Amino acid sequence: MASRIVILDGATLNPGDNPWTAIEQLGDVTLHASSKPAEIVDRLWDADVAITNKARLTAEILGQLPNLKFITVSATGHDCVDSVAAAKQGIPVANVPTYGTPSVAQFTFALLLELCHQVALHDEAVHAGEWQRCGSFSFWKTPQIELLGLTLGVIGFGRIGQKVARIGSAFGMQILAASRHRQNAPDDIPFAWATPDEIAAQADVVTLHCSLNENSRGLINREFLSRMKPSAFILNTSRGPLVDEAALAEALNADQLAGAAVDVASVEPITDDNPLLTARNCLITPHMAWSSLAARRRMMQVTADNIRNFQASTPSNIVNGKTL
Repeated sequence: MASRIVILDGATLNPGDNPWTAIEQLGDVTLHASSKPAEIVDRLWDADVAITNKARLTAEILGQLPNLKFITVSATGHDCVDSVAAAKQGIPVANVPTYGTPSVAQFTFALLLELCHQVALHDEAVHAGEWQRCGSFSFWKTPQIELLGLTLGVIGFGRIGQKVARIGSAFGMQILAASRHRQNAPDDIPFAWATPDEIAAQADVVTLHCSLNENSRGLINREFLSRMKPSAFILNTSRGPLVDEAALAEALNADQLAGAAVDVASVEPITDDNPLLTARNCLITPHMAWSSLAARRRMMQVTADNIRNFQASTPSNIVNGKTL
């Protein structure tokens, strides 16, 4: 009997350019572009396999799904699923751990370089006629910042954090890294271990690449920000709740640090009252660092592999210790 596979929120993984073919070959697929919380139980009632990107599968919801056998999250972060509750019900939960590493690292530097050079601002100035009127072959409206010799503090030193460190090192930056897990340290990156507090005090650029959990929630708070250099930048392409957004907005508006760039927010889509929307020198993008077609194709393939391996009783990328 074919597996009954339900995709709860497929619109972001495949907005029309990333076919579901690899997954459709594995069972009877029902696709939903998005799912409201009140719709999830009905949609998964007779499903064997659930695919979710951001649709939340809480303990309460899972408790109403006695037929569900496997969950695969089409993302690296899997906090949208109560993995402990799933394990208690005997449901393995898988994720896609490596699909977005190159894209997220690249996007991190797109944000950093925009803070350093304000390319969009200068493009707008030229199109508004300022170059034509300035009387010189060159002008700039903001200080231009070179990365060579600056210190890059990477909080979270997994695959993405290490990729960011490699790029930073190629720019000639000095690398500090903080991680709860210091085993398997890379030997191809010149870096030094540091605590988050040491990074706050020493780094010219702080970039977040750690997972969201109860230990990391609110990691970037007023105390952390107060330790940072007034010339420093902070970047977040990881998870919005890692940052106390009100504290960051206050620090930016008080010139306690030079700028911030975030691709994530504490609530997504971002709400109208988010304090970062009116903060000074704060770039905000709509959680898109992961979204290159190349990355989404990898995500599609690994999601299909997770289902195929589960069907073959050789589950892969399990995050809740429940192998079968």
